[in-house]
Amino acid sequence: MTEDPVIRIAARGDGVTAGGRHVPFGVPGDRLLDDGTLEHGPHHQVPPCRHFPECGGCQLQHVDDQAYQEYLRSRVETALAQHQLRAELREPHLSPPNSRRRATLHALRTAGGTLIGFHGAKSHRIVDMRENHILCPKLLALVAPLRSLLGRMLKPRAGGEVQMTLVDQGVDLLLKGVVPEGLEAIEALTGFCTEQKLARLSLDQGFGPEGFYEPVPATATFSGRPVSFPVGAFLQATADGEQALLDAVREITGEALRTADLFAGLGTFALGLSGQVYAAEASRDAVLSLKRAAPEIAADHRDLYRRPLDTQELGRFQAVVLDPPRSGAEAQVVNLAASAVAKVAYVSCNPATFARDAAILVNGGYRLEWIKPVGQFRWSTHVELVGCFSRGAA
Repeated sequence: MTEDPVIRIAARGDGVTAGGRHVPFGVPGDRLLDDGTLEHGPHHQVPPCRHFPECGGCQLQHVDDQAYQEYLRSRVETALAQHQLRAELREPHLSPPNSRRRATLHALRTAGGTLIGFHGAKSHRIVDMRENHILCPKLLALVAPLRSLLGRMLKPRAGGEVQMTLVDQGVDLLLKGVVPEGLEAIEALTGFCTEQKLARLSLDQGFGPEGFYEPVPATATFSGRPVSFPVGAFLQATADGEQALLDAVREITGEALRTADLFAGLGTFALGLSGQVYAAEASRDAVLSLKRAAPEIAADHRDLYRRPLDTQELGRFQAVVLDPPRSGAEAQVVNLAASAVAKVAYVSCNPATFARDAAILVNGGYRLEWIKPVGQFRWSTHVELVGCFSRGAA
């Protein structure tokens, strides 16, 4: 019987054999036999969760840590190769199981009960969550009480969305599509908040989030500084992943006297930088929170897609931090490539747009020195990274 060994994992999670065949749940070291069966190798592990692979929350629970780290590296290498780029790839950071501090779940009231969980793989069917190995314990502990609450709040065959974020005071909960009708429903919601010791509850009944319960202002702490946390604001998926990204950014910016943090959010990186810091962010609420928390930072409400910093403005800074959305920062990078900024720390959640923007910087005279992959979304195909760019004498 001949064998076709699995040599890598494709971007969407299938194994790829030496012969070019895609094999669901294949892992490097596995072997595809003539009869179509997959013989498991040393990097194939037993998935820890009963819902895998039915649930779409994870795609790679069958992959051990060594193979998963190699997958993260290969995703970055493949993206760079599309633009004829290479760089030192550092060892990827992996967030541990049960460490994710934010998640969006879906709920549906059915005749047989209320379902709550992630959508199924490649479908809109909700997989009712009875266990989970990625969410932090405080979020996971809310799932069963929420199932009971939403069973009373949702109308028959009606759905809703649950956004959970772990902030300093506990769980910040946003419910979409949940409409409390009458005093009994309002009292039930209030009782749920106090019993579960929520940090905040907001309701979106179709007109945007409205505050329902918040005993003390919700905050998130960055580099030891509490910052007011707007409803729905962005927070890195895990605390350890955030620290890994911040450590890499600090290594790049060093002791720069003046640094620009672009797409700054609530100050995830700005609050951890030395010297004078300018922070640009398109969200007005995030800018106001950062201004209140750190008046010494020059926080600017600015849409960098419509109005990127020009070369004259960039000339004030020795270092720039970029942390754009998945679409990247092409317009800003074009200006940056024509600037004299010495160091650039580019934080990305999309290797493809990072590689596109990296090629612009390299063509403008920057060196891509190294990349640190970060796997915050454990067992998923999602990859984050920090890239170090410099110009001037090597």
